[in-house]
Amino acid sequence: MKTRFTDFHPVRRDRMVQETRHDTYKAKHKLPEPTVCPQCGAVFHEGRWQWLSKPAQAHEEMCPACHRIHDEFPAGYVTLSGSFFKDHREEVLQLARNEEARAKAEHPLKRIMKIEDQDDGVQITTTDIHLARGIGEALHHAYQGELEYHYNEQENLLRVVWER
Repeated sequence: MKTRFTDFHPVRRDRMVQETRHDTYKAKHKLPEPTVCPQCGAVFHEGRWQWLSKPAQAHEEMCPACHRIHDEFPAGYVTLSGSFFKDHREEVLQLARNEEARAKAEHPLKRIMKIEDQDDGVQITTTDIHLARGIGEALHHAYQGELEYHYNEQENLLRVVWER
C-alpha cells in the first residue's frame, strides 16, 4: 500500500500566502458577462477581453488597458536611441506600430499608450509588459543592435532599451 505525501507532511493552513505578483489593474472581482468597455469597445466574454460586436444589454466597465491609459500608468517602457534610429526613425516607429497592431488584434489589452520624443531618442509606453518585450524583440530581429531588458517584479514593470 502506498502512502500519500501528506501523510508524512501535513499541510499547514495557518500561514498567510503572499501573492507573487500584484497588478492593481487586474479585476478584483469576476466581471459579469458580457461586459463592454465604454472607451474602446472591447468585450469581456468567456473570461477574457476580446474584440467582438457590442452585445445588447451589456454591463459597462472600463477595461484594464483603458484604465492604465486614463491613469497614465504604463506597464512597459521601450526606449529607442542611436544613430541608426535617428536616420531611420519613421521606419523603426512603423515597425513598433505594426507589432502593436498584430498583438492588439488578438489581445485587446496590449496597446501603445504614447510615443514621446526624448533628448537622445524616443520612449514608447505600453499597457502590457509582453507588448514592450515584443516590440524590443521585433526591432532586434529586424535591425539587430543592442537590446536590454530590466524587469521590476514588485511593480510588474518592464523597461526595454534598444540602441543602434
